[in-house]
Amino acid sequence: RRGDVVITQDYGVAALALGKGARAIHQSGRWYMDENIDGLLMERHLAKKARRSGKHHLKGPAKRTAEDDLHFAESFEKLLNEAKQDDYISGSNSNG
Repeated sequence: RRGDVVITQDYGVAALALGKGARAIHQSGRWYMDENIDGLLMERHLAKKARRSGKHHLKGPAKRTAEDDLHFAESFEKLLNEAKQDDYISGSNSNG
């Protein structure tokens, strides 16, 4: 729902969250936004087609590093701060 924060690597779940007014972030720290979700969903579709064709062998993600964890933590904190700020602004508008 509006104001929630979702952590997911599933682009479909992210799209649903955005549609309900929530914020969504990938485990890598990438933010899902209205401006990038369509492209990400298209990438997912094309990758699925490539896998089905049997012509492409796609490797899984690289092993997670301490640097990855730090990047996620920084990005997640920034997202939470923006969400709090937006909540504060919208809350103060409804009270005034």
